[in-house]
Amino acid sequence: MSKEKLTYRDAGVDIDANAVWVNRIRTAMTSTFSPRVWRNHGGFAGLFRLDYAETLFRKEYRSASLVGCADGVGTKVLLAVELNRMEGIGIDLVAMNVNDMITCGAEPLFFLDYLATHKLDPQRLAVVIDSIAAGCREAGCALLGGETAEMPDLYHEGHIDLAGFAVGVVESSRAVTRKLVRPGDCLVALPSSGVHSNGFTLVRRLLKQNRVDLHQRFDEAGRTLGEVLLTPTRIYVRSVLSTLKQYRRKRVITGMAHITGGGLPENVARILPPACNAVIDRKSWTPPPVFAFLQELGVEADEMYRVFNMGIGYVLAVRPAFLGGILRNLRRAGEDPFVIGKIKSGHGLVELR
Repeated sequence: MSKEKLTYRDAGVDIDANAVWVNRIRTAMTSTFSPRVWRNHGGFAGLFRLDYAETLFRKEYRSASLVGCADGVGTKVLLAVELNRMEGIGIDLVAMNVNDMITCGAEPLFFLDYLATHKLDPQRLAVVIDSIAAGCREAGCALLGGETAEMPDLYHEGHIDLAGFAVGVVESSRAVTRKLVRPGDCLVALPSSGVHSNGFTLVRRLLKQNRVDLHQRFDEAGRTLGEVLLTPTRIYVRSVLSTLKQYRRKRVITGMAHITGGGLPENVARILPPACNAVIDRKSWTPPPVFAFLQELGVEADEMYRVFNMGIGYVLAVRPAFLGGILRNLRRAGEDPFVIGKIKSGHGLVELR
């Protein structure tokens, strides 16, 4: 008795769709390329030149250190799938990586993505790749390659998952590390665009528990709650790096923190030396309305600060004598910075007052 012959398509994976997909993403990828990238589309790996013959590049990195980051979007992607709004989720993915990278003063060079899905639908998923490319252009890095996995046995129909990996470079003598922070330094905050990409497991539980309609109008701009929650994570690369470049010799920015999962308490603590505390004044800013809305759904105030960024996406520790200049430079770069506290002697703790 002969057995029925199966194809890969019968098992749920469409090789032909993958071929269409590879050709479809070419334009998105090449839109992020600089002359440092080798044109090798369809190859097994991407190539990026470190010996690029440009005076500025060669001058800045005489003793370079490579920097690597990996991160994902978490369960925010489930909200994007539910609302069928995928156009910002790729920006989130890039932001989560490059915002981590620049905390040590590094320039992002290139980015790689991993996209897993139940079924490969090139037309639907092209929106995701286009948004990843948009994030890379904003961060000034190349979308060098990636992997798309079609796994119907692992993911529910319509679902996707995203992860990203970034590589950057920093002049070793200019790397920003916690050993530079000292008592008296001021803490400067850069606003977030909202919830960014952390805490969405709690967000989704609150919405479900309170039977909240994601299509309800939320803010004065006439956006829906779903649109507010899916606002892409801000990318701070250009404003932070342009400010760092204003001080090529003096070390006036002593530490930087990307405010992600764990909020201000956990992330600011990551830049503190053992003998320093950070004192943050909660009255120095007003969190965006979306956080008050989430708190009213059933979260204690302290838990809000432990889970969410509360309107602050990035924090810089700055020498007090240079505070005015740093604020001016950040404003020229398009930021709206404000002082939220300072560093004092202590034991590596963050005090929210």
